[in-house]
Amino acid sequence: MADLRIRAGLVAAGAGVVLVFGGCPSEPPVVPPPSDILEIVPDDLWPNLVDDLDRIGLKAACEPSVAYLERLPPGQTIAFGRFERTAEELARGVSRACEIVLASPSERERTALLQDKFLLLRSVGRDDEGEVLFTGYYEPLLDARREPSEDFTHPVYAIPDDLVTVDLRDFGLTADNQRIVGRVDKQRLVPYFDRDEIDFDVALASGTEVLGYVDDPVDVFFLHVQGSGTLVFPDGGRSRAGYAATNGRAYRSIGRLLIDDGLVSREDMSMQAIRAYLEEHPEDLQRVLAFNPSYVFFRSLPAEGGPLGCYGEPVTGGRSIATDRRLFPAPVMAWIIATTPSPDGGEESVARFVLNQDTGGSIRGPGRVDLFFGRGDEAGELAGRTKHLGELYFLLPKRLE
Repeated sequence: MADLRIRAGLVAAGAGVVLVFGGCPSEPPVVPPPSDILEIVPDDLWPNLVDDLDRIGLKAACEPSVAYLERLPPGQTIAFGRFERTAEELARGVSRACEIVLASPSERERTALLQDKFLLLRSVGRDDEGEVLFTGYYEPLLDARREPSEDFTHPVYAIPDDLVTVDLRDFGLTADNQRIVGRVDKQRLVPYFDRDEIDFDVALASGTEVLGYVDDPVDVFFLHVQGSGTLVFPDGGRSRAGYAATNGRAYRSIGRLLIDDGLVSREDMSMQAIRAYLEEHPEDLQRVLAFNPSYVFFRSLPAEGGPLGCYGEPVTGGRSIATDRRLFPAPVMAWIIATTPSPDGGEESVARFVLNQDTGGSIRGPGRVDLFFGRGDEAGELAGRTKHLGELYFLLPKRLE
């Protein structure tokens, strides 16, 4: 097994900005995950499972995971690589792990108790040696208007009436992507409008519902990338725009575009760098934003509580992660060790228990994790600068022999 010590540091080459949207389809993945994405950590190589956040947040994060798992048929089997557990076993496992972490007074005692009840599975990462790229996401707060005005002209759309989703399994067909999205044109199903057509050619029908109007198209773009945001109106009213659907187009990173075009360096790439470039070069706005043809449509949700992750349950700042749901298909407890930006502009090491509660279009493979930082500008500042290496572990309950 590779050295279990952390190899955290700023990713300098080839990463770009790869951000996640928080919502996702609710059905389980169709293709079974490969069997070699996780390896058992032997008892004598377990790291000391420290936790650097308050315990109240962990309890709040565990409860939605248990709620989701308890809604599944108890005998439903879920695979993490070659390790299979039932939904009932996983629900009990999350509850038990949470109890141990909350009750254990010392890190050593906590680790020993968890070792008795759980397997510790380490992701092989993106290099088969455990190297995992961590990025961050957050929920923005956006000034908005209920009606368009001189400055607030950029809509946050609900699902258009003409958007059609087709499940190929209904027609007895199989494919890597079982769901396709489109619209009907002259009795033919065709791809749905892309970002360029929607935002710059006003392709949507005039009757499409708008949840609110924002004054900055870049804010709307990053709302799509994050997948959820809170619209704040002048009268004090708030409404959460939660992920509802996409136009079915493939996600493409505009950060990668700016790097490839030599407009922003790999070392400087961040959400803040993208914003700065577009502010300084408004003439390039359409080309850059339209490079990502994927478009997100939203539904109006209560502003209270956290945004919903891909299992239909709220995510918790600092305690929720997004991974590739095709590989890690349940909201179980995990443990991460990595480096993140600090509020003072520096960096800090993190080691904590988290819940695997979300996924995203750009989070692919066993070597990618997106950490949810919470709501608002400070969370956005930290999330936008997160591009570091770390390691990812899962706690899977042992089975009685």
